[in-house]
Amino acid sequence: MKLLHAFALCALLFPIEAPPVSIPLSQSSWHSFWLFRLTINLIGYSTVLVPAYFLIQHLKKIKYNETGSGICFPYVMTCVFGRDVAVADSQPTSSPGAPVVETVSTPRYRGFVLLCCAAGLQASYLTWGVIQERIMTREYGKQDGVPGEKFTNSQFLVFVNRLLALTVAGIYITVFRQPKHSCPLYRFSFASFSNIMSSWFQYEALKFVSFPTQVLGKACKVIPVMLMGKVVSGNIYEVYEWVTAGMLSVGISLFLLSSGSGSAQDSSGLDSAGAYSPMVASFSGLILMLGYMAFDSFTSNWQGKLFKVHKMSSIQMMFGVNLFSCIFTSCSLLEQGGFFEAFAFMMKHWDFAVHSVILSICSAVGQLFIFYTISEFGAVIFTIIMTLRQAFAILLSCFIYGHPVGLLGIVGILVVFIALFLRIYARSRKSVINKTASTTTKV
Repeated sequence: MKLLHAFALCALLFPIEAPPVSIPLSQSSWHSFWLFRLTINLIGYSTVLVPAYFLIQHLKKIKYNETGSGICFPYVMTCVFGRDVAVADSQPTSSPGAPVVETVSTPRYRGFVLLCCAAGLQASYLTWGVIQERIMTREYGKQDGVPGEKFTNSQFLVFVNRLLALTVAGIYITVFRQPKHSCPLYRFSFASFSNIMSSWFQYEALKFVSFPTQVLGKACKVIPVMLMGKVVSGNIYEVYEWVTAGMLSVGISLFLLSSGSGSAQDSSGLDSAGAYSPMVASFSGLILMLGYMAFDSFTSNWQGKLFKVHKMSSIQMMFGVNLFSCIFTSCSLLEQGGFFEAFAFMMKHWDFAVHSVILSICSAVGQLFIFYTISEFGAVIFTIIMTLRQAFAILLSCFIYGHPVGLLGIVGILVVFIALFLRIYARSRKSVINKTASTTTKV
């Protein structure tokens, strides 16, 4: 019952509306509906996960790490049991013969590096957002008198993104020597599964909500997290957290109220033109956005746990997660015939192939900027940069794709991002005060 209450509160805070452009009947039939696609994808993933689970349990049961031998033994140890790594060996070392580069840490140099990181993040993810919206919400091949068609296979987009990210991480690991760590390879699969699911939910949500709505929903995911924490776990939050959460809910409500409603449809599921009704579209958009938030939250928490326990580098994390993402999505796509479907679409629409490549490049390069920015300047600076990116993404999407945003919507956007910056500032100040108090106590 508590979960139902929390879900109802989320629905009130996120009154997601259908986008102005309705989805044609050819794309809204049962075999293309997101729930059917999700079920088929999960079945495909289970053909890898279930046998792997029983194999790992069997190897642990027979204590293969103590009794095993042969040519496969080191690979099984790496994948299932991990390696015992001494503390001294866990530190990264440079490649043999690599030149020694002195680190320049002047304020001017660090400011220049920060500017480059901010520019790289903005360019990568703003381009990524524009291309993502183009692929998922616009038709290809539409001309005078010739109907176009939309690309609907979100899983293929997840695959191409992860494939290029895996390639980039693999090249980096080959060129630059990485620290040894004790993490069994299979543990990356948990974050990988949640990562591909969050990406899939994100792509599918664009079929039911506008891109600005999705960006604001992602920026405001703190609201359902706090509600769930309070209702389910009884968590206690600071006053500033409740105040900024209230500002976020007010801001997104103002934006959604100014966005206008979709086309006139009945509530039977499909209207006479063969499009999803507002009820179906709104509910689907809400579920998909909540699914994205849930899986995305798990991914970051699980990765943080692996970083803390096994002391690996961010590039090793990037490689491990994307490796399993490619395995899961490729197996599922092969079983469904998704590769043939996507390649056939590419042959008909070469601009889609170009868009897919650009999307993958932006995603891979963006990941590198993320890891470097966090390691050099910390999570607070990174959060500020990405918050600005969300604001720019909304403005760019409205400018390019003509999303109507009135004065009320602009006020709502400003309220949302003021709340986010206040939250970052309050959290940073609290961290400084706690650190100062801790130092004083020790003295």
